[in-house]
Amino acid sequence: MLRSMQELKDYTIGATDGEIGHVTDFFFDDEAWVIRYLVVETGSWLMTRKVLISPFSLMEADWMHKRLPVRINRDQVRNSPDIDTEKPVSRQHEMTYADYYGYPYYWGGSGLWGDNLYFPATAPSGGAPSDVALAKIAAAQHAKDDPHLRSCKAVVGYHIHARDGDIGHVQGMLVEEDTWALRYLVVETTNWWRGHQVLISPHWIQSISWADSKVTVNLNRQAIKDSPRFDSTAELNRQHEIDLYRHYERLAYWDKEPTRGLTKNLDMFEK
Repeated sequence: MLRSMQELKDYTIGATDGEIGHVTDFFFDDEAWVIRYLVVETGSWLMTRKVLISPFSLMEADWMHKRLPVRINRDQVRNSPDIDTEKPVSRQHEMTYADYYGYPYYWGGSGLWGDNLYFPATAPSGGAPSDVALAKIAAAQHAKDDPHLRSCKAVVGYHIHARDGDIGHVQGMLVEEDTWALRYLVVETTNWWRGHQVLISPHWIQSISWADSKVTVNLNRQAIKDSPRFDSTAELNRQHEIDLYRHYERLAYWDKEPTRGLTKNLDMFEK
């Protein structure tokens, strides 16, 4: 199921022994278009510190009460690596974070969350010596990589430019709840025609100018205007998605990616 990024903002993050805080933003990977971290404001119990929570930490969500339980406790959060969320997060920061919590590295593979080849050396499951060696090799190979992390909140408001002109701006994003993949940009077209909202897949993006706050898509304006309208007050169903991909004559993401979600990846890792 797809969830609105705006809906998830302000959700409470619940540790195994109490509340941690609430979601203020998300960091996504601008190559894979997957949310890698939730930015959480801890509140007064931790001197109003902002911390990163990986989707690997999440358990089954309580959508009714707008609460995301996590499989970590408050002391773990208190003692977690200090990462300045106002500055770019380096790959070295990510490796330190993953090693601290014992999570697998998501990079180094072709899938949304890697190929499950590299695991932190301090993983709670221990791991075979060969796995530890692979993790150390991966750390050396990727220590200087650019993780391509961007703020979801910052992208809202970006101008959308088609092949033949402007069409609107980013109003929001839709996130798949089991993989945390960003499946669509919600585009508000009011300033171009008698507006309505439409959906644009990140796979249709031609380029992004971060300096100019502009997203260029490999579509023309008439095709976007004729695309199925998006109603933010109604649940997006698969038939709407099918109609959208048929309209643009594009292959749907569910036909291109493995069906195993993040939760199953984590279950396999914990075994």
